[in-house]
Amino acid sequence: MAEGRGFPGMLGSIDCMHWQWKNCPNAWKGMYMSGYRGVATIVLEVVASSDLWIWHAFFGVSGSNNDINVLDRSPVFDDILNDRTPEVNYTINGNNYTMGYYLADGIYPEWVTFVKSISKPQGEKRKLFAQYQEGQRKDVKRAFEVLQARFVIIRGPARFWEKKKLANIMRACIILHNMIVEDERDTYAGNFAQGLEYDDVENGLSQPQLGEEDFAPYHQFLQKNAQLRNRQQHRQLKEDLIEHIWQFHNACRQLWAINRNWDEFPTGDGLIESYNKDLFYTSFGFV
Repeated sequence: MAEGRGFPGMLGSIDCMHWQWKNCPNAWKGMYMSGYRGVATIVLEVVASSDLWIWHAFFGVSGSNNDINVLDRSPVFDDILNDRTPEVNYTINGNNYTMGYYLADGIYPEWVTFVKSISKPQGEKRKLFAQYQEGQRKDVKRAFEVLQARFVIIRGPARFWEKKKLANIMRACIILHNMIVEDERDTYAGNFAQGLEYDDVENGLSQPQLGEEDFAPYHQFLQKNAQLRNRQQHRQLKEDLIEHIWQFHNACRQLWAINRNWDEFPTGDGLIESYNKDLFYTSFGFV
């Protein structure tokens, strides 16, 4: 699904949403006061894909924190650090990568698991990459909007006093949202989730832990942490994606030019041969 949109190895988009807490206790208002909103809020961190399925949700951090502070407390990378994730292998621009990544905005750090836009792109390739990244990153924004549109209780300010009740409400709304997405996925599977079976994956919403959890040895934990925060590999991945998206975009333009006649498309450079034909058609509106 991500490969058909120009981002091989992408796991989704990550961002945070603030939910206003109207009845926040006065003793906590200083801690939960959001600087740019001017009201007390609680932060929800989400990873969402293009079909609006929410793969990860972390709720409860006070609104005075920014996205980096939320990330420091989030368990989104715990499975990577403890070596509990499945193997990931993909190639971009001739370079092999073994760790998936999320599309994020500019506040997130330069880690291998984040791909950010370019604030002031210079040159056509970088401008095109920024356009693609910012367009695909809107998936998580769409997920926030749909979540609030479906459940009015989280659209307006929270009126409960207890933080635990708010967490239960948010968790219930996200679970119901994912149930709706799963139920309706057949109506848009051709455009977003071709070949994806949600029953084969775990919901990222705090699965129950039965028994003692396995943790990686400390030296392996440090090794994974260093690999996760590798700035050089982050920049290499970004440069490879810039070149890859440039070729990907030109290939798609040629597809439009030949008016869906796939057999006549010149594949001398081998670019199109590495993609699935149906993914090209469904991702760019060929029906």
